Amino acid sequence: MKFTDLNLKPKILAALRDMQYIDLTPVQEKTFPHVLSGRDIIAKAETGSGKTAACAVPIIQMVNTSLKAVQALVLVPTRELALQYVGEISDIARRTNIAPSAVYGGFPIQIQTAKLNHGVEILVATPGRLIDLLRNTKLSLSNVRTFVLDEADEMLNMGFISDVEFIINCLIHEHQTLLFSATMPKEISKLAQKYLKDPLTIDLSKDQAAPQNLQHFFMQVNNKNRLESLLRYMNNARPKQAIIFCNSRIGAEKLHGHLKKKLSSTEIIHGGLDQSRRTSLFNRFRKMEIKIMVATALASRGLDFTHATHVINYDFPADTDAYTHRTGRTARMGREGVALTFFTKRDLNNLKTIINTNRIQPIWQGAEPDLMDVPRPHKSRKRSSRNYRPRRRKQQGGSRTAPA
Repeated sequence: MKFTDLNLKPKILAALRDMQYIDLTPVQEKTFPHVLSGRDIIAKAETGSGKTAACAVPIIQMVNTSLKAVQALVLVPTRELALQYVGEISDIARRTNIAPSAVYGGFPIQIQTAKLNHGVEILVATPGRLIDLLRNTKLSLSNVRTFVLDEADEMLNMGFISDVEFIINCLIHEHQTLLFSATMPKEISKLAQKYLKDPLTIDLSKDQAAPQNLQHFFMQVNNKNRLESLLRYMNNARPKQAIIFCNSRIGAEKLHGHLKKKLSSTEIIHGGLDQSRRTSLFNRFRKMEIKIMVATALASRGLDFTHATHVINYDFPADTDAYTHRTGRTARMGREGVALTFFTKRDLNNLKTIINTNRIQPIWQGAEPDLMDVPRPHKSRKRSSRNYRPRRRKQQGGSRTAPA
């Protein structure tokens, strides 16, 4: 199905044509008529499937431009995703008089409040900043017709579920709820059952856990030859644009220090950088001004890096979901991509799980490991009470979780 087959307003169709959006993706085709009809939806789809436009286009179509009030609320877990989301909404609505805006922490709340007072129809927000605005300003959600909860599983991972429930409870009037999530943990299912009314469930990930146009390469390394293996691969493959994932800020900074001496156009991004710096790096990467980005988990969720041709897991991902989200930064919207994952002998059990769960056809760089004989991990034995000494808990700071 094509966008021109839909009964969209001419100005929206013109903007979509400018963006070269022609064919609907499966998630868009499945959700559009139900979003427009006002039905609650739970949608589970692979990363890079076009979920943002699946919400943005019908929301823009439904906005009443004569009412200068927030009519659609989109809740996202991170500042970067808020900026990306509002950017796509702005592009689709650019020929209309609709005003979208994003509110998030790390930016002066006075400027955001002034923009809201001027009139905003579509609001994209992170939970913490939205709650600040609801408590300390005259922001009203009484005209919200559509509430979108995007990357719901990441909200859970970041400890935002109680904030999400507070915001949902502020929407005391009749409204539509759209819940999008790449995975569906039990806690998210419970949240949906509690707050959504007779939702339509759309699961496009059943038969395709990972994009089919993504090649999955795996290379066995050890701590001594890991960096050398990466440099050799980069020099041979010469990727157009690559994201290299590490599991920690310290590891990412160390790797970046090595790579910037050997490879040109190399930058690093993690949660320890200030917001303006992070935003600048994301924008430069999207504009192809940066060729290689060393990153932590911050860059693995929801963000659309259209031109990224390669994703490299320098450190082995923590679990199957982490692998899916990292590798989903390439091969988006039908494009081809390459994922290379380094693993050691102690990663073999988790590697086997990732390959089986995601139904991956692995391409081995070097010798193929014998995964058939990989034993299941033993359950840890209980410590003897005579020798057991409890660990001291670290003192918790003010923030819920430290950004990656």
